[in-house]
Amino acid sequence: MIDLSTNYLGLKLKNPIVAASSGLTGSLEGLLSMEKHGAGAVVIKSIFEEEILLQAELEVQEAEKDPMIYSGHSEILDYIDLHIKEDKLKDYLKLIRDARKNLSIPVIASINCISSEDWTHFTRKMEEAGADALELNIFLNPADFKNKEFEKAYFKIIKKVLDNVKIPVAIKISKYFTRLGLSVKALSESGVAGIVLFNRFYTPDIDIEKIAITSANMFSTPEEQYETLRWTAIMSEKIDCDLAASTGIHKGEDVVKMILAGANVTQLASTLYKNGPDQISRILKKVEKWMTEKGFDSLDQFRGMIARMYGEDPAAFERMQFMKNFSEIN
Repeated sequence: MIDLSTNYLGLKLKNPIVAASSGLTGSLEGLLSMEKHGAGAVVIKSIFEEEILLQAELEVQEAEKDPMIYSGHSEILDYIDLHIKEDKLKDYLKLIRDARKNLSIPVIASINCISSEDWTHFTRKMEEAGADALELNIFLNPADFKNKEFEKAYFKIIKKVLDNVKIPVAIKISKYFTRLGLSVKALSESGVAGIVLFNRFYTPDIDIEKIAITSANMFSTPEEQYETLRWTAIMSEKIDCDLAASTGIHKGEDVVKMILAGANVTQLASTLYKNGPDQISRILKKVEKWMTEKGFDSLDQFRGMIARMYGEDPAAFERMQFMKNFSEIN
């Protein structure tokens, strides 16, 4: 009997497929569909920090224009600020409660954040609504030349959130760090229960006929998985927290690779958009078939197998210069 179960963020999952935060997980109907087709857990579509803060800022600015409302007493503005933020979160908290009530698999809330501003105390409300865990999708623009404390911002966000919740917290990060390996190790020691590798950013293109910026591929391609594969293998034996592999994972073979590299789970989005939610069941069948052929009964029997081999040949995953590889091609 094949056992696909795995542990992630201290939660027991029936398999390593996590439906990633996306439009597909933004409604109860979508979440139920993910569970129906076999997902081991779901990450609810992120609520954006800007959604919480921007509307409140606009309302406060309007209040300041009206002398009947604003007379210089900050308490009034504080009340308006809090009320708007609470209202913005209301629908999101309802979705968490509905999901927790109707799904039997773990439900992970998600916030797409860019700072350690005062939105962080709302994470407790997500915990109270029933979220099993929280994913911080931290987006810090690597092209921001003004922010000189790029890495420090991650730790500020993490500390504030961990001070507010008791549920496990994962962070989804980009690969744009000065020293990625050292940064991932330091983040793993910050108190988080897991790290998701990696964020996939908007990719621009240029329309040369209209002479305008346009969007490139909206969805990931299988070729994008290799950076995730490399760093999962490099880091899985060097950190104590869990790893979730994300970006470019489209087929059962890709899931097998990530587990061999040491991932606890894999997050899927693009392949579900392209192939439908039933792609989850197809992927699981492929993983089971591969395990049967190789004689494995559980994921733990081969998880990290390649990562451990990496210790004997560090260059296999660390080699990054194309010319070194090119020179070996006959």
